[in-house]
Amino acid sequence: MLDHLITRATLVDGTGAPARSADVGIRDGRIAVIAGPGTVTEEARTTEDAAGLVLAPGFVDPHTHYDAQLFWDPYATPSLNHGVTTVVGGNCGFTLAPLNPGRPEDADYTRRMMSKVEGMSLVALEEGAPWDWHTFGEYLDALDGRIAVNAGFMVGHCALRRHVMGPSATGGRPTGEQLRQMTALLRDAMDAGAWGLSTTQSSTHTDGDGAPVASRHAEPAELLALSRAVGECEGTQLEAIVAGCLDRFADAEIDLLVEMSAAAGRPLNWNVLTVDAAVPDRVPRQLVPSERARRAGGRIVALTMPILTPMNMSLGTFCALNLIPGWGEILGLPVPERIAKLRDPDVRARMLRRARSREAGVFRRLADFDRYVIGDTYSAANDGLTGRVVRDVAAERGQDAFRCLVEICANDSLRTVLWPMPSDNDPASWALRAETWRHEDVLLGGSDAGAHLDRMCGAPYTTRFLGDCLRGRKLVGLEEAVRMLTDDPARLFGLRGRGRVAGGHHADLVLFDPERIDAGPATLVHDLPGDSPRLDSRPEGVVSVRVNGVEVIREDRVTGAVPGRVLRSGRDTGTVSTK
Repeated sequence: MLDHLITRATLVDGTGAPARSADVGIRDGRIAVIAGPGTVTEEARTTEDAAGLVLAPGFVDPHTHYDAQLFWDPYATPSLNHGVTTVVGGNCGFTLAPLNPGRPEDADYTRRMMSKVEGMSLVALEEGAPWDWHTFGEYLDALDGRIAVNAGFMVGHCALRRHVMGPSATGGRPTGEQLRQMTALLRDAMDAGAWGLSTTQSSTHTDGDGAPVASRHAEPAELLALSRAVGECEGTQLEAIVAGCLDRFADAEIDLLVEMSAAAGRPLNWNVLTVDAAVPDRVPRQLVPSERARRAGGRIVALTMPILTPMNMSLGTFCALNLIPGWGEILGLPVPERIAKLRDPDVRARMLRRARSREAGVFRRLADFDRYVIGDTYSAANDGLTGRVVRDVAAERGQDAFRCLVEICANDSLRTVLWPMPSDNDPASWALRAETWRHEDVLLGGSDAGAHLDRMCGAPYTTRFLGDCLRGRKLVGLEEAVRMLTDDPARLFGLRGRGRVAGGHHADLVLFDPERIDAGPATLVHDLPGDSPRLDSRPEGVVSVRVNGVEVIREDRVTGAVPGRVLRSGRDTGTVSTK
């Protein structure tokens, strides 16, 4: 007997094959039968009529930071609500394990680092997770059996360094013995199920003390030694962030990424490839590592988002504005002093010069204050400004845009929420995106879901992309779009029996209405431990989500079931050839 039978669905199976009408039966968490509509004779405990609905594989998000959130939110919201049934965590070199049992203070260091570098609520990190593990395997065991999504995790380079080197991991170089211990610790983590190594060399990544995170102090020899260790284990990967990921790779960064992938004999993915027709040479430059890696026996894959993900800004709390050269020293001052400095015309002029200079790199786009939209405000002086564009308010007041923005924020003691309008929303940029998505070494993803919680909400990229494909720009057909969200990431990570609706595969499924599929606007909610805020976005048109055959979402409501699995390398992933 079947556990569940879905009848008359429009099946888009993840392979890119044309959609077809089909009945799909589930038994013991797997796809037991796929047949023409009305031809399944086997009885089922439950049945639903899916006429007019699309049945697709559950989506796979290749870059998240749900490492902590899954402890207080086993549903990985809002990703699960938007059809994501498998998440990949442990990215960017940051994980919650391993923790050295001889240094209990390392847990506090890790929490403060994650709060700073990944924008997670420190209160939520302190109150929402048990922090009762030491090894990476113990961390995975703490999640297993209590989550509603499937989740796989890289092991972070920063955690490896801190475990072996202690506080000297920040600024120090490992001895030969320490490097041996680090590689052994990495192998232990992979033996327990870690998917491989993640690392960062990004100049924007600092810890809770404001110092460069541990992995930024690693030299190429250390990274290559760890990469070779990854190549010794089944079903593993590399993930790396370097400074050039934000804009353009330096030659040395290209050399490093290529050598790491070749040394491991494993795919390496990086995040995130930004596409802007106003910078036409960026995409070709960012794909040079992929071309060179193939010649060297490796493979390098760029993640890119198929939607524009707004990120809000604030002059009151740490955000991307702090990363503009020369701005951090002003925006790091106590609020009264910060306001005084920002109101000084000479200070503002210097800040603007730095923000618009070549040294600001990709952050130059943040200096177009005419295009900022005012979000939440908190004072009577700012009543009626929410939703207005700074350009228009500045014109009414006879001020330049930056001065106008500063005065608005000062009225709120710098709490004002600001939304920069994207500069790359033009037809030429979208055409370039559609071309880039089809490159063999480009993969959709990079949501950062679980991180930067009150700044951005990238989790809904799946439903928003499908809505755009069906009723918006229509840059990609439905079958190709579904493949990009399902089978493509499943194949990159070597997922066994996932990413397609096929006989014997795990029944990770999303059922949606093609006339309505989309994502709602991001709104601020306070549902984290300690009443901490985050941005949330509700799906539209998602009827049902199943993980391993069990329904976990029905009409945007969680069912209470937790059938997800911690996906472990070797058992749930196979080695992916780089040839």
